[in-house]
Amino acid sequence: MSLHLQFLNIGCRLIGKTRLRMVKRPGNQRKDFEWVGWLCGGRGTGLLHRNVAGAPPLTIVERADDATGVILYFHGGGFIAGSAASHIALIRSLARRSRCRIVVPDYAMGPEQPLPAAQIDAREAWNGLIADGVPPGEIVLAGDSAGGGMALSLMAELDAEGQRPAGCIAFSPWTDLTGSGASMVENAHRDPLLPAERLPDLIGFAAPGADLTDPRLSPLFAEFVDPAPTLIHYSETEIVRDDALRMADVLRAAGGEVELTSWPNTPHAWHVFGDILPEAGDALEQAALFARRCLGVPRAD
Repeated sequence: MSLHLQFLNIGCRLIGKTRLRMVKRPGNQRKDFEWVGWLCGGRGTGLLHRNVAGAPPLTIVERADDATGVILYFHGGGFIAGSAASHIALIRSLARRSRCRIVVPDYAMGPEQPLPAAQIDAREAWNGLIADGVPPGEIVLAGDSAGGGMALSLMAELDAEGQRPAGCIAFSPWTDLTGSGASMVENAHRDPLLPAERLPDLIGFAAPGADLTDPRLSPLFAEFVDPAPTLIHYSETEIVRDDALRMADVLRAAGGEVELTSWPNTPHAWHVFGDILPEAGDALEQAALFARRCLGVPRAD
């Protein structure tokens, strides 16, 4: 464990987890997410914003003129917070390492627009890329936390229609909104960031009255026909550990190739800290190489 990670875990437990236990309104959580983005990667300078064929607003990160393929990235934040700016350190590092174009949809969030509005926007973002001339085989779906679940649920939807992306990358994915995984209890005290007891409140903001077993919301319950190669990262101490483990089992049972990697002591979705955290840099390097393998392009220098 790096010294950076040791200090990060202390900060997550003393500040991050405390804030998540106390926050009463999604607006406050959104401010916290934006602050993390500023701390790790600046204020989102140099980002391009545009619409693609009627899709939700998109943030585009161009690595270089030689960028190959697209990573359609869904940010995390429990379906109530997060943005391209809050995840800028992750996005920039992944773009640089993969040499891919990163597209980040500004999808709908609760409580203003509860689920499945986010998943509808995710599909519209995919449709927009297709309409823009990008073939399915040149798109890798990706996301962290809630966004990781969105990437997986979108892959299931596309599978059913015979549209197969090049691959899927899920960092600490939240795949079961019912919270039935054993790690919700086993890791409740070990998780340095996420307070398990706030799950009902989060569901109340993001998906009031929704069927939490709906495969659009919880891809753990989806049927996969021909899943693309999938990379899943998870922390052994996070409360959604079993969301990742059981998701890998579902994909493998459907004949999918799954690369499952665990980290022993990282906080949930540690990738958002980008290159300032060695463990995040290592994870993003692995993800970048996986994306390029899926796209069939040589390793980046």
